[in-house]
Amino acid sequence: MKTLPDLLTPENLAGKLIATGIHLDLTPALRQRVAEKVSRLLRHEPRIDRIRIELDHDKTKGVARFVAKGRIEISGPDLIASVSDGDAYKSIDLLVDKLDAALRRRAGKKTGPRNDPKHQLTE
Repeated sequence: MKTLPDLLTPENLAGKLIATGIHLDLTPALRQRVAEKVSRLLRHEPRIDRIRIELDHDKTKGVARFVAKGRIEISGPDLIASVSDGDAYKSIDLLVDKLDAALRRRAGKKTGPRNDPKHQLTE
């Protein structure tokens, strides 16, 4: 199988991944966890332009929550998701699960009845 130079692979993921912390400093362990989890998103769509992950530490209402927001910039509409949890690592896991489900839905829509040869009308 040929690989095109514009395809996103785990090796060049670091150039396409933007991970930022809001109201907290991202430790190397958090950055590594984000990179490990985001690399699995490549199995559905290798032509991802950029992936932005923001981790926010929200201390309002007396409870510390971590809000993870993700945006996948891809040809067509961007995919956006947000998840809130009490644990930073769990919020990253839940966010990647949500983005993974969105990519699977998007990949499934490409082979709808219009593009599927089994559903073509025959005369």
